[in-house]
Amino acid sequence: QVHLAESGGGLVQAGGSLRLSCAATGRTFSNYAMGWFRQAPGKERDFVSVISATGLSTRYADSVKGRFTISRDNAKNTVYLQMNNLKPEDTAVYYCATGPILAVLPATYSSWGQGTQVTVSS
Repeated sequence: QVHLAESGGGLVQAGGSLRLSCAATGRTFSNYAMGWFRQAPGKERDFVSVISATGLSTRYADSVKGRFTISRDNAKNTVYLQMNNLKPEDTAVYYCATGPILAVLPATYSSWGQGTQVTVSS
């Protein structure tokens, strides 16, 4: 079992930036792909980005391409999501999760963090 803890959320104006972090403890972090998802009130949990176990491969949702960057530091057991040029529609609770492959479906992922709130004001 991997325990995940997100941090870095907050309130930011449109056009601003935030950097989310997800720290992992437990089983070997470097064995897993790591994904970021988000969920707005009343909506389903949506895929944002994923990075392979080695960090060499990434995928992004079309809505965040060119604005968000995922990265990981396996020595620190941490995955990051740099979010630039934020828009009000990016407002959601952001979750990190462990997965075996570069998948986009939440059901593919096993361990989840508790989430961190990102609010973008217009």
